Amino acid sequence: MLGHEELGAFLEGGHVAPEVFELRGDYRAMLIAAEGIVPGAGDDKSEALLKAAEAAAREALRDSTPEEIPHVAAWRDAYRAFGAKPQRTRNSLEALLRRCESGLPRVNRLTDIYNAISLLHRVPVGGEDLSGYAGAPRLVRATGDESFDTVAGGEVVVEHPDPGEVVWRDQAGVTCRRWNWRQAYRTRLREDTGAAFFVIDALGPMSDDALQEAADDLIRHVSVLGPQVRVAHRIIANPTEQGD
Repeated sequence: MLGHEELGAFLEGGHVAPEVFELRGDYRAMLIAAEGIVPGAGDDKSEALLKAAEAAAREALRDSTPEEIPHVAAWRDAYRAFGAKPQRTRNSLEALLRRCESGLPRVNRLTDIYNAISLLHRVPVGGEDLSGYAGAPRLVRATGDESFDTVAGGEVVVEHPDPGEVVWRDQAGVTCRRWNWRQAYRTRLREDTGAAFFVIDALGPMSDDALQEAADDLIRHVSVLGPQVRVAHRIIANPTEQGD
């Protein structure tokens, strides 16, 4: 088990490459690491949170389409900046908003919680199993040689990102493609996950205060998942715009 100092050291090793900030100077990454979680499947509390989030999203979409939500529009622009087509590979927030009318899939407790936070705060959120990491998380533009393990046709396969694509990675390979589009199989959250890593991705439409509120909300729900849960968090921002 990791202590608070080890969690802090993991987050301090996190890095956003300058060439990513060149694409979007307003980008901020809120990194959250949690240890001591009692593993489990979805429960009544995570179900209630998801239902509340789905209802809030439906209300937000009553008079708007997903792409008209300011943060979704900003992420569409960010995807275009590195060559992705947002109508084909949607950012994670837009993907959730488009599924909320029929109801989101129930995956596991941790995934259900962070999906709910994403909808409630209108911000992309990703979650991964911290024990699957090899070194610290880094957000970079890919060379195209990196490995990315995913599932296709029911089988685990290895793909490679496009050159210039924005990816999260560690020492072993890519952990999330296209900024916040698809996460790796290797670091997926499972029902037996006891240590988790979350990323909240913010662009200009979201203020620093709103980003902190989303982080606080996620931390509050994760912190009650065991009697000895430890949580650390850190924000990485463009040093040329607002010191990191």
